[in-house]
Amino acid sequence: MLLAVSSVCALSLGTPYVPPHRLVAAVLEGDTTLAGIVVSELRVPRLLLASVAGACLGAAGLVLQEALRNPLAVPEMLGVSSGAALGVAAPLVLAFSLPAAVQPLLAIGGAALGGGLTLLVAGIGRSPSAVLLTGAAVAAALQAALLVLMVMADQLDLQLIYRYLLGSLSARTWDDVTGLWPWLLVAAPALVLCAPVLSVLRLGDEDAEALGVRAQRARLAALAIAVVLIAPVTAVCGPVAWVGFLAPHLSRWFAPAAGAVRWLPWSAAWGAAVVVVADVPARLALAPVETPAGAWTALLGVPAGVALMRSGGRRGAAGRRSTAAPPAGAAQPVHRGAPGPGGPPSPHLGTTGPEDVR
Repeated sequence: MLLAVSSVCALSLGTPYVPPHRLVAAVLEGDTTLAGIVVSELRVPRLLLASVAGACLGAAGLVLQEALRNPLAVPEMLGVSSGAALGVAAPLVLAFSLPAAVQPLLAIGGAALGGGLTLLVAGIGRSPSAVLLTGAAVAAALQAALLVLMVMADQLDLQLIYRYLLGSLSARTWDDVTGLWPWLLVAAPALVLCAPVLSVLRLGDEDAEALGVRAQRARLAALAIAVVLIAPVTAVCGPVAWVGFLAPHLSRWFAPAAGAVRWLPWSAAWGAAVVVVADVPARLALAPVETPAGAWTALLGVPAGVALMRSGGRRGAAGRRSTAAPPAGAAQPVHRGAPGPGGPPSPHLGTTGPEDVR
């Protein structure tokens, strides 16, 4: 419902304003008025791109968190998003003329570089916590390289890079949307195959090995799937921050007893809803000036995610207390044949006599 309401707002609000009852005609009947052209050629592809980008980031965030068994394992903390942004920004600053179709490949190369460097420095066999801490250091190093590129850029390129690094959906067209479908066709079957393995990885490396899952290879495969999901989106929209952090926590909060198989589609849906909702104030809050959508996802996502983590921890603690042993002094059940406080069991316990009937 949230996604539907925000989608109607994204298509209707703005200049020109299009009433909701005219949206169907503007999209399906080829309305040639200004309002129809704006809706069909600008707002609809922007809405689809926001939905696809949010779904990819939400699913990638859940894959990383489940594979590393850490709720803070997000693309921004593992060098994946920073590497993808570096791969796209470097040719622009260095004045390399490359076709737009090559940008996803550059983003995938940069994301693979960031994620692979994280695993290489941390050590494949190290604990997930070590991977996360090393990823934060690698992400900081890649962001420093991006700052160096921004110093080298001229004024026009600097504005483009600055808006891109904050994650923007401005001026996106149907070409940007169609460029994502080949990567989605690769990532979707991989996600379906990956979800049951993520449930096994939650048990720990030793238990996963006992069940026949090689934890190190499974973790590498999960990182590769996350790279394929994140890099094409980053190539088009830039690193839309903290969607991969908030969406998995929302899916867990609404279905705490489920597993990775059920959380995965809900994380994708929540990711799409978060980006679509954030893009509405990004386009309208300071109109006619547009603000980057990534700034709004970070502004709203971080405190909301922390609140969800805290509430989830309290719910888990309450559940553990409800299954704990009764406090001292409470009535304990008496088992027949068990020794009493004064010594061996009474000889008449365990038999049925007149006392028992009374």
